[in-house]
Amino acid sequence: MIRAIVKREPFTEARLKTVNEVADLLRVSRMTVYRMIKTGEMPAVRVGRSYRLRSEDVDTYLMERYTEAG
Repeated sequence: MIRAIVKREPFTEARLKTVNEVADLLRVSRMTVYRMIKTGEMPAVRVGRSYRLRSEDVDTYLMERYTEAG
């Protein structure tokens, strides 16, 4: 698999999304996002008792799984 080189922003400049926001964006349940975090499919940062996900990590996840119908 070929991975794109992604320039990562420092966490102080990263745009963070909540689990609910990512679930809405992907149109899946919150539990699915939590499962993806637990299995390592989706990187996340623990903030207190909740998680935050970088927008660029969500974009990378979607780009890696994009397939053209045809």
